[in-house]
Amino acid sequence: MTRSAHGVLFTSFLLLTPAAVRAQEVPQDTPAPTASQEQARPTGLPSRIKWTFNLDAGWGSFGFANSLFINPREPGVDEDLSDQWFEGYAKPALSGTYTFATSSEIYGKLSVVGERTYGSMPAAFGEDVSSFGPEDLSIGWRSGKSLSVGDNALDFVIGRTEYRLGHGFLLWDGAAEGGSRGGYWTNARKAFEFAAIGRFQPGPHKVEVFYLDKDELAESDSGSRLWGTNYEYRIGENTTLGATYMKWFADAAIKPERDGLNVFNLRAYAAPLPNTPDLSFEVEYASERNGKALDSNAWTIEGAYELSTVTWKPKLSYRYAFFQGDDPETATNEAFDPLFLGFYDWGTWWQGEIAGEYFLSNSNLKSHRVRVHVAPGDALSGGLIFYKFAFDQPRSVGPDVTATDAAFELDAYADWKLNQNLTVSFVGAYADPGKAVQQATGRTKNFAYGMAYVAYSF
Repeated sequence: MTRSAHGVLFTSFLLLTPAAVRAQEVPQDTPAPTASQEQARPTGLPSRIKWTFNLDAGWGSFGFANSLFINPREPGVDEDLSDQWFEGYAKPALSGTYTFATSSEIYGKLSVVGERTYGSMPAAFGEDVSSFGPEDLSIGWRSGKSLSVGDNALDFVIGRTEYRLGHGFLLWDGAAEGGSRGGYWTNARKAFEFAAIGRFQPGPHKVEVFYLDKDELAESDSGSRLWGTNYEYRIGENTTLGATYMKWFADAAIKPERDGLNVFNLRAYAAPLPNTPDLSFEVEYASERNGKALDSNAWTIEGAYELSTVTWKPKLSYRYAFFQGDDPETATNEAFDPLFLGFYDWGTWWQGEIAGEYFLSNSNLKSHRVRVHVAPGDALSGGLIFYKFAFDQPRSVGPDVTATDAAFELDAYADWKLNQNLTVSFVGAYADPGKAVQQATGRTKNFAYGMAYVAYSF
């Protein structure tokens, strides 16, 4: 999207309503304002618009023993993060809403992101990597209570904005990180470079039509973009069924398997027993079809049970996930394309703080995950996650790889809310490479990883 188009979006948002406040020159001898005057002083922005300011920021320290130095998110990007590094970002945002007499609303958002990765040495970009640029720049309209079928039954938005499908199994992260931008783990950017989204939500139904163009790294821009349609049906408060079709496009010289790709997705997030709401299930399936360029499948199933009436509210869950790998014996490419997955919760859908973040991707992979989560209080939660990873097609990893065992991993995590705005997270992880990784890389050493991260939100 061009800079001029960005300017049109923002300017049109500001000018859609008359400005009730105009800037005035203040004489030098004017007395200092009182405390009450300070509170009532104008912003200089149109007063008929409800303005909201937000600031998100984060800083983290990361330590790695025996890293493989691989970036599974952006193939071809040299991402040598060494054994210890730091990341930080700040994202100020300004949102505005104008309400008509009918209760329908025009809304918009503007935000920027500055981020830095330092204390590491990405070979292609020098010792430190930092970037600053736009994040959100969007304008939209929603129907409010003006339609009898429900609040905000119609909603349209265009510009730089976020979009998430389900729990991020296929589609969430609209911007690439790492490389020349920095912020590999913090992942402060999520908005698509350009998005157009329309929603119709009468009662328990939701129908969406969308067009999305990813904000990619300059050094690995594949031209990936898509349009799609999504339908969801909500049953009560705890069950949602969904079905989605997507048509993808990309630079055929860079990602031939994605250019012209058809994706079909079915999913269910359910607590099906009204008398047992602590028992929940998740099922999701994805089919990718693009002739011989790509013919692949992925699916996952998860069951969880929470003892919500017990102290610490322990929750135990098991998940199996399958992402097809390419069979070297066939002319067709069967390697599942992970597309634009995102972070929904610990282990979803970056699988493993070591394996899934730094050397495995959601392709040619089978994973078993057991998670125990506890919440000692409203301000503190944590748990343990056990993973067993295996390759679907070991020979696609390397011609001499015959084993399927990829790795075993154990993650421990804790989230501590210091107050309404500050959260501190800690992670400790250990991974043991399997026989397949040893055959592919010659590696026998175990991995160890630690992280401390502070997040601020206002």
